[in-house]
Amino acid sequence: MNRTGIFFHYQEGERLKDFPEALDGILDRENVFLYDAHYPLKPPSSFELKPVSEDIFLQVHTSEMIDSIKRTPAFQGAVFSVAGTVAAAVRIWQGDIENAFVFTGYGDHHAGTHFYGGGCYLNGAAIAVHELRRHFGVSRLAIVDTDAHHGDGTWEIFEDDPELLYMCFCTGGPPDRNNNMNVRVPWRTTYEEYLRLVAENFAPAVRKFEPEAIFWNWGYDGTQGEYGDLGIPPETHVALARLFKDAADRLCQGRLIVVLCGGSRRDLAHQLIPGVIRVLAGLDQSP
Repeated sequence: MNRTGIFFHYQEGERLKDFPEALDGILDRENVFLYDAHYPLKPPSSFELKPVSEDIFLQVHTSEMIDSIKRTPAFQGAVFSVAGTVAAAVRIWQGDIENAFVFTGYGDHHAGTHFYGGGCYLNGAAIAVHELRRHFGVSRLAIVDTDAHHGDGTWEIFEDDPELLYMCFCTGGPPDRNNNMNVRVPWRTTYEEYLRLVAENFAPAVRKFEPEAIFWNWGYDGTQGEYGDLGIPPETHVALARLFKDAADRLCQGRLIVVLCGGSRRDLAHQLIPGVIRVLAGLDQSP
């Protein structure tokens, strides 16, 4: 079984109201570690998630953009969202854990160098990439994005970076550029079609690129009945988790960081998030 870190901070809104309670039966496993943000009046957890220095934002974003975000009510949540992604990457590289699931509330892929939108304020995956490079000498990394919408922020940040593979499976976006690959997903697809599309494009590209770790920007907004409905049934996401975990296990010593992105329905979050985490931790025994 893999040592899996769960990076969680308390958030406003309906989507994650069931968490972390919905992870009962997972959190008590000896190979699962909860890194929890300590807010005022909340008892400290065993592994406390601390906010990061604002200086690291400048590795990716402009000071003007950061100043603008500071004037929004989302700033604290955005900081803790980044803190979770960065802490996950650092702890994996330190050997504390092998993979991670990061609960985010205000990120990730619509935040570019100098712009933000779509509920994304800071690009946690991009910031974590820069932190791994700066402190651990990591070079080649991959980001796979299965949110229903094009990750214009991540695309812009890495479009000229030869050491970063970005694969976006979405409904739109520009043509491929350097190591930025945009795979169009039909508005109405099936479980089999979607998994085939991901497997046939992701597997050969990531195998050829040989990353040292994989970030998965996971949005469940393309699920049937969600705001980005692509016709994807709920069980697709656990199958994706198996596919990406298998790739990470084969290519980069299991280093996989799942970053929660789009999706709004509370019932789907309750159903899907524990399923994905079970795959990461090796608790999923399905074929």
